[in-house]
Amino acid sequence: MLHTASTIKQPPKLRLRPIAEAILGTGYDVTVVFVGKTRARTLNQTTRNKDYVPNVLSFPLTKQCGEVYLCPEVAAREAKNFDLSVNGYLTYLFIHGCLHLKGHDHGPKMDKLEAQYCAQFGVR
Repeated sequence: MLHTASTIKQPPKLRLRPIAEAILGTGYDVTVVFVGKTRARTLNQTTRNKDYVPNVLSFPLTKQCGEVYLCPEVAAREAKNFDLSVNGYLTYLFIHGCLHLKGHDHGPKMDKLEAQYCAQFGVR
């Protein structure tokens, strides 16, 4: 099940449920939260002891439940570097976060899975 929340005024409208189900399964309960730069930085500081504004953070809470935090402001700035629209890049970041919730670490296997899911869901 996918839940969405936002601490920003106009969160983007993205089709994330099919992606969450494909990566995590239908029994996984994931919440995606759209946050501003201040909230993203604070989360990064308090949970990871890192002092920068991240584009995505993911937190597994249990084996069947987790959270993905997306910062649209950062995504808007970075999207052109990946030749993606802002919504396309946010979707890619959600895929990235879900793969972390699934237990994957950065590396060639995760890169391959990201490319697979981006192709499957037409991320542009």
